[in-house]
Amino acid sequence: METLSIQLIENYIHQELPVFYQKRLDGLEKLSLSSILKKKNPYLFMVKNYENASDIVRSFLEAFISSSEEAMFGDWLEGLAIFINNMVYGGVKSATAGIDLEFLHEGTRYLVSIKSGPNWGNSDQVKKMIQNFVSAKKILQTSNAKVNVEFVNGCCYGTSSMAMKDGIYYKYCGQRFWEFISGDKNLYLDIIEPLGRKSKLRNEEFQGKYNNILNVFTRTFIYQYCDDSGKINWDAIVRFNSSYEK
Repeated sequence: METLSIQLIENYIHQELPVFYQKRLDGLEKLSLSSILKKKNPYLFMVKNYENASDIVRSFLEAFISSSEEAMFGDWLEGLAIFINNMVYGGVKSATAGIDLEFLHEGTRYLVSIKSGPNWGNSDQVKKMIQNFVSAKKILQTSNAKVNVEFVNGCCYGTSSMAMKDGIYYKYCGQRFWEFISGDKNLYLDIIEPLGRKSKLRNEEFQGKYNNILNVFTRTFIYQYCDDSGKINWDAIVRFNSSYEK
């Protein structure tokens, strides 16, 4: 076990966080109004009783961006977790299907599936993760019958207990997860400051482009989905989203 270096973690964040922000900007620039309207539930927005074109476009846009950013930043945090674990325990990105991190500590090989938060998937997705754990254990035990293997579903935020789930894996969330991969119970707090330090200018750049796109999408929405009086045509929105007759 090596010593955890906060300075090296800050250096990693300094070098790699711009990658997340660039993907965020790239994703924003690739958006179209039609792609957003296709992927969001029009009935949900209908029952919210939107009557203003700018409000409904903003809601569609923010809902779409929020879901995509959660996935992008989850991937980025996975990379940070692997970097930290490699520094302390020599862990690596696993080549085993469905496993993100693999490391050896005190005679036990840990195989970790990293997710953003505790409520990351439905029952079928959880079953798939368990199947991946079971398959990985069979492979490892075939190659080395004496190896002691433990499986962990690690979540970058949230809370969890220490109890084993389904008799197969542990679920460590938030502080427990970051301590598990690093040996430092305060790490989940220590990474906040360097993350915040790098965010201000990047968020200002993103907000400027976001406002431009919001204006363009609102203009297009009014032209395509509002009648001459300015009233929103919900039938046209739902037809575009759900009709099989194009």
